[in-house]
Amino acid sequence: MGQPAYARPALLVITVLAAVLYAWGINHSHYHTFYANAVRSMTESWKAFFYGSFDPGNSITLDKLPGFLWPQAVSARIFGFHPWALTLPQVMEGVASLLVLYRVVRRWAGDNAALIASGTFLLTPVSVGLFRTAVEDPLFTLCVLLAAEATQRAAEAGRLRPLVMAGVWVGIGFQSKMLEAWAVLPALAVVYLISAPVPLRKRLVHLGLSAVVMTAVSASWMVAVALTPAKDRPYVDGTTNNSAFSMVVGYNFLNRFSSVGISAASTGSISATRGGGGHGGSHGGADGSGAANGAGTSAGAGASPSHGGAPHLGHASGSGTAGTPPHAGQQTGAAQPPGRTHGGGPGGFGGSGQDGWSKMFGPALASQTGWLYPFAAIALVCGLLWRRGRPRTDRIRAGFALWGTWLTTYFLVFSAGSVGGHTYYMGVIAVPLAALTGAGVTLLWRAYRAGGRRAWVLPGAVAATAAWGAFLAREFPSFLPWLAPAVGVLGLAAVVLLVLARPGHTRHGGRLALAGLAASLAAVLLAPSAWAVQVFNPAYGSSGMGAVGPSGMRGGHGGHGSAKWPGGAHGKGGFGESSGQLTSVQRKLLAYTTAHRGSAEYVFATNGWNNASPYILAKGTQVLPLGGFSGQVPSPTQDQFRQLVNSGKVRYVLLGEGRGMGAMFGGGGGGTTSATRITDWVRSHCTRVPASAYGGTRSPTTAPAGEGGTAQTLYRCGPAR
Repeated sequence: MGQPAYARPALLVITVLAAVLYAWGINHSHYHTFYANAVRSMTESWKAFFYGSFDPGNSITLDKLPGFLWPQAVSARIFGFHPWALTLPQVMEGVASLLVLYRVVRRWAGDNAALIASGTFLLTPVSVGLFRTAVEDPLFTLCVLLAAEATQRAAEAGRLRPLVMAGVWVGIGFQSKMLEAWAVLPALAVVYLISAPVPLRKRLVHLGLSAVVMTAVSASWMVAVALTPAKDRPYVDGTTNNSAFSMVVGYNFLNRFSSVGISAASTGSISATRGGGGHGGSHGGADGSGAANGAGTSAGAGASPSHGGAPHLGHASGSGTAGTPPHAGQQTGAAQPPGRTHGGGPGGFGGSGQDGWSKMFGPALASQTGWLYPFAAIALVCGLLWRRGRPRTDRIRAGFALWGTWLTTYFLVFSAGSVGGHTYYMGVIAVPLAALTGAGVTLLWRAYRAGGRRAWVLPGAVAATAAWGAFLAREFPSFLPWLAPAVGVLGLAAVVLLVLARPGHTRHGGRLALAGLAASLAAVLLAPSAWAVQVFNPAYGSSGMGAVGPSGMRGGHGGHGSAKWPGGAHGKGGFGESSGQLTSVQRKLLAYTTAHRGSAEYVFATNGWNNASPYILAKGTQVLPLGGFSGQVPSPTQDQFRQLVNSGKVRYVLLGEGRGMGAMFGGGGGGTTSATRITDWVRSHCTRVPASAYGGTRSPTTAPAGEGGTAQTLYRCGPAR
């Protein structure tokens, strides 16, 4: 209603471009090596679907809430279990997020601002990478945007119903991203408190009721798990006490803030620092490389991309996972530019460039998200200052308060928490940056056309943003070396045109001013666009970390180990991906254990999720993983495992030649975890099955040949037959 004629066609073009960028190469997707196991299990039974079980036997859950995987599991049930079926919901969530952002900004600042905001969001590199990954953030981003839209409607009329709906959306977002979803609450509360046209007491009552609904929806899964007897549900991963609350609050929230002195030691969760893990990297060492021996998991909290508001410690990249083709940055068919680095250190993710309070301004994150920091900041300040003296219910000021509070809150949360290389966290930062840029352009343009001292703000904002963009581009000297000079020249041309065309300065001010505005948009959007379109480039495509384009800093050529296709090479904190195919040796081992399992509930047990992964992905095999993601979880305990063997529920056990995943978590010699104690018991009390027994000439390994995997050995436990 009242839209200019070009608005709908322009939005249609932006939407189509979004669908293309997000879905490009979807038919070449690979499975996420951790989450896809759960999706496969969730398609095997509705019990696994509800609990988010990692394995089809429902022995243990994921180390986070399962809500973000429900759309993927539904898609797999409809279309079959294929990599593209798991990527498709993420693409749809991305397109929906863009449309909701357009609607919110249009309602707040008009059609032009909405078109610029949606175009800016589309061209922000992290938004392109985010909606191609099988992680929590796509659904989470959509939910908080829907909550903002509902709050906006509630604030305009002081209505309770849409405000309650906002609480519902935040609660659903909680099912995807846990406590990080609550970080949007200050922004939603501020906009309703300062602008709803009802008395303060009524505003507070409305917010209270919405908070009650939000809390109920947020806690619903945890309460359901808590009320279910432990024997009737899977063990909750990430915890020592089998508590969903410990997993959410301790493991996926407090552990993220160990750098500021917060400890989760008393929560019953697996500690982020046990076994030498630090807070700074991707789940493990400060260099972000994960476990010291690089075997595939880190010594850190073991949390995957999750977040009570802060980035997780990541699951750092190692030598790959069982049955997975390439590991981080080595996806089949993806060309790798020379010098490309993975993990920590300069030029890669997880290094010192992403630690500390300045990490958000470091090239690795800023190049994916922060090209428009200066423009958005200037627009925010001007939007708030220039609306002083307006009525309390002023819609424009309320919008700036919403996005400004949103941006500030998440900026501080991520700065205090441990980000590692998990770029996709930044999607929730890209949203307010795009909104503030869209509204800022229209606000500053009107001020420019009105003349006076405020007319100088637009050229100043363009100059600052172009200079920042040229600086960031120069941090990647081997990638499009012409880009930094081009941004600088465009920025200079834009400023000159705007200065020459300022009101009353020339007869042709109108045309020059429009040319200056066009040059301004080109100057501030050229560099992020250059990154975003690399999704079409096999050498710089998108990674499972949500990054697109290069990320190596000055002095290096590298990137982030980008993968060519959706699904990414980094996956859960850097693990690699899988095609879901078993090797010849794995197929023979599976056939042997299946044929000889008898009445056993599990085809075999194995020490570590990555050993179980290929069999679950390829066949939905009922495999019992020991120790959860980190290897530290007491599921099962040694006594419980022996009971499983004695009762005939477990007959075969597949172990690595080392001490299993638990060896990386403080275990080596003393059997300090349930998994390592079980491993020692199996080697002492069970019979080794030679590879020749199942038609193999060698044992299976934890990674494909040539990737440094360790050999595995099959054991038969229980009485002889």
